[in-house]
Amino acid sequence: MGQVETTLLEKELLQALGHNRQWFELMKNKTLDIAVGADLYNALHMIVEISMVENYELNQMKPVQSLVRDSLSRLWNDVVHETVHVHTPFHTDFGKHTIIGQHVFINKDVFFTDLGGICIENYVLIGPRTTLITVNHGVEPSRRRGLLISPIHIKENAWLGANVTVLPGVTIGENAVIGANSVVTKDVPPNTVVVGTPAKIVKNIE
Repeated sequence: MGQVETTLLEKELLQALGHNRQWFELMKNKTLDIAVGADLYNALHMIVEISMVENYELNQMKPVQSLVRDSLSRLWNDVVHETVHVHTPFHTDFGKHTIIGQHVFINKDVFFTDLGGICIENYVLIGPRTTLITVNHGVEPSRRRGLLISPIHIKENAWLGANVTVLPGVTIGENAVIGANSVVTKDVPPNTVVVGTPAKIVKNIE
């Protein structure tokens, strides 16, 4: 395969790779197409090898929250506040681009595909088996091995029910509620309840 040209944004992202807050700022409101063979594509796969081991170790330890937070701090390359509670098993495919606030609760069997960047603000509740996906692939067969990445932002006091799926580029507003088994394909306004596939507004929260 021939050499793939690196864009200015990709050069900046190469510097930010593995640094969650810097990465998220660069990726805000963006979708990036990463071609197979690009410098960024190759670099991120080197980090995946490390993260897979760290994620495995997290899920082998006793589910004592202080130990879980320490392990997540290593996995996310960021300090996890003592008010955060994560029930294992927890799964991620990258691990270095998650930002998490205080008083966050994450239930069992959640999966974060966080390469594009995931920001979870204070007091967010995430139900079991929820999946946050920031990575997509091109529909065209010739582009399908490449990556299309776009960040997810979950704002303060939002509640995601069990088995929710959030797709790339979505922002969930403050105090919003996502009903169980919903698939969120577009931004959710603050103070609303959405349900279904695709998720639609069924109620406003007073």
